[in-house]
Amino acid sequence: MKAMLFAAGKGTRLQPLTDQSPKCLVTAGGKTLLEHNLLALKKAGVTSVVVNIHHLGEQIIDFLDNHDFGLDIQISVEDELLETGGGLLKAADHFRGEKAFLVCNSDIFTDLDLQLIMTAHQKNNNLATLAVSDRKTSRYLRFSEDNLLCGWENRSSGEHVSWGTEAYRTLAFNGIQVMSSEIFAYMTDYDAAFSTIPVYLKAAQAGEKIAAFPMDTAFWIDIGSIEKLDKLRAYFQDLS
Repeated sequence: MKAMLFAAGKGTRLQPLTDQSPKCLVTAGGKTLLEHNLLALKKAGVTSVVVNIHHLGEQIIDFLDNHDFGLDIQISVEDELLETGGGLLKAADHFRGEKAFLVCNSDIFTDLDLQLIMTAHQKNNNLATLAVSDRKTSRYLRFSEDNLLCGWENRSSGEHVSWGTEAYRTLAFNGIQVMSSEIFAYMTDYDAAFSTIPVYLKAAQAGEKIAAFPMDTAFWIDIGSIEKLDKLRAYFQDLS
């Protein structure tokens, strides 16, 4: 099984920690965020991982060179930040022909068993399966009663789009997804840097199955601020 781990971001909201270190090498619970995520992928059955890098990327390479995770790890170097969609497209050759591969952000932590979302994806023959939860944020995905993507909204700007049904629920995307390589057919009309979200919306409007995987019973946190990093460190202290 293959996976991609996004680790190219600058982590500006974690400054000053990220002035001298990439965000994925920030530690909590005695491990870097990168290590936590690589171990979670391995536990789910992943054997090959692409890690994209940009900000202080040499430190990530050095870290991986000095730690053996028992994984085939490939590096995708981005000279400029390509966002999630652009970063994935740059690494597309690693995933051609794959019916299911995991894609995760490295600035999150969860105790979710990633094999569960992989199994749901394969069982339902989805083009993509997105881990979501009912939590407060500014941007939401809209899902129909049968858990398929049917829209998007930004509550800060008022932007929104929906199709197919008037009945939907809004859920927040958690930066974990399983997809088929057929998704790359929907990435042909974008500039170098773009998000995966408009790709999902485009594919869903074309009739593809982009499904929700609710994970409200799992612990999940995005390490987007010093306060959230402190919360994650407190979580590990409570476990010990």
